Amino acid sequence: MATGPITKISDVIVPSVFADYVQQESEVKSVAVVSGIVARSPVLDGLLSGGGKTFDIPSFRDLDDEEENTSGDDAVDAQNASYENGTPTDANRTDAVPKKIQTSQEVGIRLARNQAWSSADLATSLAGADPMAAVVSRVSNYWDRRRQAAMFATLTGVFADNTANDSGDMTLNISGASFVDGVTNVSAESIIDAMQTAGDSHTDFVGMIVHSSVKARMEKNDLIDFIPDSESRPIATFRGLRVIEDDGVPVATGVYTSYFFGNGAIQWGVGSANVPTEIEREALAGNGGGQEILVNRVEWMLHPMGFAYVGSSPPSGGPRNSAGTAPLNAAASWNRVYPERKQIKLARLLSREA
Repeated sequence: MATGPITKISDVIVPSVFADYVQQESEVKSVAVVSGIVARSPVLDGLLSGGGKTFDIPSFRDLDDEEENTSGDDAVDAQNASYENGTPTDANRTDAVPKKIQTSQEVGIRLARNQAWSSADLATSLAGADPMAAVVSRVSNYWDRRRQAAMFATLTGVFADNTANDSGDMTLNISGASFVDGVTNVSAESIIDAMQTAGDSHTDFVGMIVHSSVKARMEKNDLIDFIPDSESRPIATFRGLRVIEDDGVPVATGVYTSYFFGNGAIQWGVGSANVPTEIEREALAGNGGGQEILVNRVEWMLHPMGFAYVGSSPPSGGPRNSAGTAPLNAAASWNRVYPERKQIKLARLLSREA
């Protein structure tokens, strides 16, 4: 057995450098970021740099598609007209009435989360080459998976709100009560129909996230094409849409969820905790043998475009994914504020696979 000194966490980690490493690695490795569903937002970064638990994100709506005016030759002096609330009170006048531009108010929520690890679990891999990389790869991958889980929880809540309050106009449900081959499982027709819930904005969709069982069905039905990326690795596509395989999508009682998304359908902001990384020494742990604890903290905003977080009294650190007060996956935590279905670059297909 090898002998010699054991590298400790405190021997290799400079907290400020470590925090930057973890953030950089997480961005590079995230399938969601690379795929386009999540877009890094400097605006959300800026909001997180200040105080507050929730953040108003105002935006202008498009101009209403009202019938235009027909020009005339009325030469009455407009300066002598009487107006009330912008409308001429002289019945003989034919002045055009200016319209107003409407606004939408999205609301984002700060997610302040943390995790701690003891050196006992990490010490084995730390003795050897490049211990910093060993620690970073574990922690960054952990946060990558947790951010993905928060994204799926957010999507669950957004679509639950859509079902409860907007007639489910973002979902196609073909799952039925029981499995019927060729009817309740995924097909080219059902994929196209799910995207068509966005009308002619279906062209904005760039990808879909599916469970491995759904992807297997698509492959059996010869629905998937493979194209090489810049490194000649195969990328799965359906009619030009990237197909991302992830078993983290919701599955319940045999019903599988597939999500369709456009670029930037979810905006991602990154803030900084007051002390992002700490190393704590517990001298008396292990009956006096000692223990080191690595604590890592993150602050995020994962914001679905066109929605407002409306959860009542979330905790100070923000809502959890699926438990506690006003979690991300609850219908009551979200409300669609964009007026048109077509403006939401998300869709969902519910299918049943054998």
